[in-house]
Amino acid sequence: MAAKDFYQVLGVSDSASQDEIKKAYRKLAKQYHPDANPNNANAAERFKEISEAQSTLSDPEKRKHYDQMRRYGAFDGMPRRPSGAAAGARRGGGAGGMGAEDAQGFDFGDLGGLGDIFSSMFGRGRRGGGEEADGETLEAVVEVPFRVAMLGGKVPVTLPVTETCPTCKGSGGAPGATFSTCPECQGQGTISFGQGSYAVSRPCPQCRGRGKIPSEKCPTCRGAGEVRTERRTVITVPPGTDTGSRILLRGQGQPSRPGGPSGDLIVTFQVQPDRFFRREGLDILADVPINLAQATLGTRLRVRTLDGKKVLLRIPPGTQPGRKFRIKGQGIEKNGRKGDQLVGIQVTVPDKLTPEQEELMKKFADSAGLPH
Repeated sequence: MAAKDFYQVLGVSDSASQDEIKKAYRKLAKQYHPDANPNNANAAERFKEISEAQSTLSDPEKRKHYDQMRRYGAFDGMPRRPSGAAAGARRGGGAGGMGAEDAQGFDFGDLGGLGDIFSSMFGRGRRGGGEEADGETLEAVVEVPFRVAMLGGKVPVTLPVTETCPTCKGSGGAPGATFSTCPECQGQGTISFGQGSYAVSRPCPQCRGRGKIPSEKCPTCRGAGEVRTERRTVITVPPGTDTGSRILLRGQGQPSRPGGPSGDLIVTFQVQPDRFFRREGLDILADVPINLAQATLGTRLRVRTLDGKKVLLRIPPGTQPGRKFRIKGQGIEKNGRKGDQLVGIQVTVPDKLTPEQEELMKKFADSAGLPH
């Protein structure tokens, strides 16, 4: 899989100013900072990507080198047709991968981690000529209401995807435009460059791997042949889902270009807390307040369960604060097992008594032999 496009990571265009890049970074860093997302591995990884993107794009020299490599399709953000990126890297006898000084004379040695990315991109194999490339795998974090996560259900999700431009059908040309052979790649769709015994082919940056250029660019996609859009889908949430649980949906990711199978979608769930219910294994916990008289004399309560129903619960006389009562079979069902609902009793004490109530309480304490 190609390295992620730093411009897409920050959600800015490749012509964004330094102020725009800084503003986008600050917004995303605040959203995905590990301190704001404890125990969320996906957010931590996203924060790492954001930091790497900002480190490169905020440095004029690194950004210059990055943009040069980006033109040759080394990164996902470079619009291209996979069928045009046909040839693979050819190695000399007994040689290893490409070194610090790579394709077309670019020196990657002084770029630190960025140089490693470039070297890996230009040393990796490619698909054979004419072979359709699979769509890329997408990842999404989906927030799920507590009850849906515990009982199972469906939630909608919106995914950003890149699709073939509906105006030009991927050609990059305006309606009625004529096409001529690309002068840079001579109609091959790829350009080859290398050093010594190495040779690497990449999609031609002028025709974007098509081999032809239009007399007028498509007004919708500006010649890219692709447009960024959003796709809505519905995700099935398994019962008993925890925060951090992941599922793989085959064929629900990025559509391929052109016509190959779509990529996969990896969904990471984030369960929203509930004001009444909590989870402990397969059991559901809920606290119910009662007053001092109810705890002393006993009472009956209607307690809400996870499925929305109410169960009559008998509270015996003399119930102590913190005591738990079990409602069988009202927990989470998973792998053939089902938990219970545990109801914790919270005894509330009035903040203030009227003189009459205070006198009655003293009489009660005296008759029960309680110090006061």
